[in-house]
Amino acid sequence: MQISNEAFVLGCSAIGAGLAVIAGIGPGIGQGYAAGQAASAVGRQPEAKGDIVQTMLLGQAVAETTGIYGLVIAIILLFVQPLMGAL
Repeated sequence: MQISNEAFVLGCSAIGAGLAVIAGIGPGIGQGYAAGQAASAVGRQPEAKGDIVQTMLLGQAVAETTGIYGLVIAIILLFVQPLMGAL
């Protein structure tokens, strides 16, 4: 049994999309760790709460971009199918 070129490209695109979505695991772990450390820091120094929360939110916004990039790549691979034009 032979697989057509279109089926092969679509299968590889689906695998690539799945791998791209896995990129969301790292930011999730990092953001959870950062939130825990920020809560701990606020517990130690309640007077510095504003600075701690501001720094934590900035760091989490930067970390979240990795997950968003992975999601965008997955959507492109699944719905736009850029590799189909190469056939």
